[in-house]
Amino acid sequence: MLPWFLAVSWFMPLSSQNRSKVVIIGSGFSGICLGIKLKEAGLNDFLILEKAEDVGGTWRENHYPGAACDIPSALYSYSFEHNSEWKYKWSKQAQIFEYQKSIANKYSLYQHTRFGQNVISASFDDTLQLWTVTTVSQEVFTAQHLVSAVGQLHCPSTPHFPDDNTFTGASFHAANWDHSVSLKGKRAAVIGSAASALQFIPEIAKELTHLTVFQRSPNWVIPKLDRPYKPWEQWLSDKFSFITKLYRLKIWLTGEYLLLPAMRKNRLVRAHIRRINQKMMKASIADTSLRKKLTPDYPVGSKRILFSNNYYDAIARDNVYLDTSGIEKFTPDGILRKDGIEEPFDVIIYGTGFKTNPFLEAIDIKGLHGKSLREAWSNGAEAYLGVSTHGFPNMHMMYGPNTNLAHNSIIIMIEAQSRYIVDCITGMDDRKLATIEVKKDSEKSYNEELQNRLRKMAFYEIEHSWYMDGGKVTNNWAGGTVEYKRRMRHFPWADYQAVE
Repeated sequence: MLPWFLAVSWFMPLSSQNRSKVVIIGSGFSGICLGIKLKEAGLNDFLILEKAEDVGGTWRENHYPGAACDIPSALYSYSFEHNSEWKYKWSKQAQIFEYQKSIANKYSLYQHTRFGQNVISASFDDTLQLWTVTTVSQEVFTAQHLVSAVGQLHCPSTPHFPDDNTFTGASFHAANWDHSVSLKGKRAAVIGSAASALQFIPEIAKELTHLTVFQRSPNWVIPKLDRPYKPWEQWLSDKFSFITKLYRLKIWLTGEYLLLPAMRKNRLVRAHIRRINQKMMKASIADTSLRKKLTPDYPVGSKRILFSNNYYDAIARDNVYLDTSGIEKFTPDGILRKDGIEEPFDVIIYGTGFKTNPFLEAIDIKGLHGKSLREAWSNGAEAYLGVSTHGFPNMHMMYGPNTNLAHNSIIIMIEAQSRYIVDCITGMDDRKLATIEVKKDSEKSYNEELQNRLRKMAFYEIEHSWYMDGGKVTNNWAGGTVEYKRRMRHFPWADYQAVE
């Protein structure tokens, strides 16, 4: 039986609507998937806390021009929720968002979701062995299990420059795109040239009189091979879903056996990707000096490999200038470049990505004996299988430390984590356990193994990237998706312990 204080806690004078067995923070792909798997296991006593007014996470928030996924939709979708209505092989933001909402509706997850609940803190009560979760509005929720499903790419990173508060024109981050600002006939600056910028630059360059792209470092870019699905292909996918499963397998194999080897420093694969990149660049850009600016000086796979069919065409336009000198400071009318040239701009757009480290920085999480997660992760985040960390009982993470993929679909990882967490919760119920935590030694040995493997990969060939924190790679997984799924298949009870 559960301890008396856990049973009594359900009669505390807290609104019954705010008590649940499981509290999930976030309703993106991770939160939705876990909600589905909980319901399939007969666990309906859960709440999803969402800071916004709808589900969707990244695909609700990012609606900049050209926003799309860099994994084909046949694989960037739940394996158990086939969709024959994808309009493009690489779907745009709007349709991905609609897919998420339709799935949430199908599984009645809206009735489990409390919107407008921006979580600011979570603390574990050593005596009651419960998590208390507090939101910005000071609403309090309690649960036996706490799940972070906030992901890694949700806090926009906006760098500061000298005098950036003096600029009198419009400015915004791509993740907070201001659609009220017209770009037609304007002069604009884009700061950054990575994944998001790669998508919106070709779109806005068509409207602008002039565009300057401030590039800190170039990217390895290869063709996206995107196109609309034909009606007969959609019909075939609907009637014979196994065909889509075969296509899904093909996409997966490309990631596992082309992109992953590049990150494992396979010279032949790296040379192949370089050739593809240079061939595509030469087809779009005649200027050899511009091609040199766009060619990375770091090995293939050290940073995220990007996909685009039209980025180089956009950079080659007469109204686009690529600056690599850097920004000296902002001025009321624009930007003074480090080469001494001051350019006037009507709009400045930050395409500078997201703040991925420190992990979960926006939430003040305290575990056993009031230990802070920020303190525990002061030298960089780490977790057992990316899901559990010692000292924080009954706390589970999705898309947590070292579970990001630079070569394949994160949905594969999310589904594995959902099953793992559900196995933990149902297994605890079967064993009449109120709380468990991963053993310190288990977590330590796992992360030592992981970092030793990561040091042999391309991620360690450069000093700085969003993959790293505290001198180690904190974001990426070291292996393929098959290995991760295998390690997550059965909950390893021997690596966990009950909290006394």
